Amino acid sequence: MRIAILGGGNMGTTYAKAFVRSSIVKTGDLLIIEKHPEKRKSLREEGVADLKEEINESLSTYDILIVAVKPQDFKSLVPDLIKVIKPNQLIISIMAGITISTIQTLLKHDKIVRAMPNTPAQLGFGITAFTVCKDASLDQISIVDTLLETTGKAIFMKDEELLDAVTALSGSGPAYYYYFVKHMIEAGKQMGMEEPVAAMLVKQTMLGAFQIMSNSKDSLDDMIKAVASKGGTTEAALNSFEKSNVGQDIIEALKSAEKRAKELSRESA
Repeated sequence: MRIAILGGGNMGTTYAKAFVRSSIVKTGDLLIIEKHPEKRKSLREEGVADLKEEINESLSTYDILIVAVKPQDFKSLVPDLIKVIKPNQLIISIMAGITISTIQTLLKHDKIVRAMPNTPAQLGFGITAFTVCKDASLDQISIVDTLLETTGKAIFMKDEELLDAVTALSGSGPAYYYYFVKHMIEAGKQMGMEEPVAAMLVKQTMLGAFQIMSNSKDSLDDMIKAVASKGGTTEAALNSFEKSNVGQDIIEALKSAEKRAKELSRESA
């Protein structure tokens, strides 16, 4: 298998390293196209893949092309891509908001996969949802699943429209956790702790809570009740959350993210 990655930013580089680390592709069969000299220099020093500055005819010799550029930069690359892509090549897009049908129309190419990863993929703890064109074979779906799981877990979605919800939940999700952790640390500081101490307490608590969620058969409500003694400190905090309608605010915030994802899809059409 030969793989070319269009874009050597964080996610493009993440996939390149993961593919080599997982022995899915040899360094000589992996290409990254990156226009910025500084990034190319850094990637060259790491020796992860072959590097080129621009799209050229050599791209037609690769089995899979991963499009990892910013969505707003994609249309400017279309004229060069159309000249070199071949009908048998599988194109995987990780661009937020650009639909399969839009990519098919722009590139005049049928074999398109659309994926939505998140930043923990950089450490191998990502979750990537993906959907495929209607004519994709089971073999192609299996190949995509294998590739994406080199950075964590992958989940196949039959309904492409759900990728907007995926963007809101997991694509943007890490920022929500950072936001909550940030304010928990700030609360610790206001209660008299040094920031490093508060940060250690909060981050380790978050890690421990994740492990319990991952290994327990109890519902989230039951897990909450297990911590919240009647009339205790946890109940006081939870009552404050309920009074301030924090739970519903979280739901509405994620719906706002989904709405924006849909808007971006329409803007890119």
